[in-house]
Amino acid sequence: MEVRNYETVFILTPVLNEGQVQETVEKFSQVLKENSADIINTEAWGLKKLAYPIQKKNTGYYFLVEFTGSGNIVDTLELAFRRDERVIRFLTTVMDKHAVSYSQRRRNGEMNQQKAQKQSEAVAQ
Repeated sequence: MEVRNYETVFILTPVLNEGQVQETVEKFSQVLKENSADIINTEAWGLKKLAYPIQKKNTGYYFLVEFTGSGNIVDTLELAFRRDERVIRFLTTVMDKHAVSYSQRRRNGEMNQQKAQKQSEAVAQ
């Protein structure tokens, strides 16, 4: 099977404490590792307000995980998301070559450097 790049964003319920949140994220990382996926990047976006209430909750802990793996890894990961009541939403997407390069530049901080450079040039003029 072809190895593809994926990114998944999932939202955890806000009633969890910090230890439970880390335990849950570690559980899903372990699911990926057990199914021979390579985790490229994990980002904790923190507690954010939801656009609309989900399960009578207005906030949630957001996490982003970028990984590579074969096609059946997504089914396994999403099954684990569905079985865990701490996850209130999730979305997994396949990344094309442009999305992969964009996320790599974003991780390296090149996006903010270009913006800051343009602003400093505008101030200097």
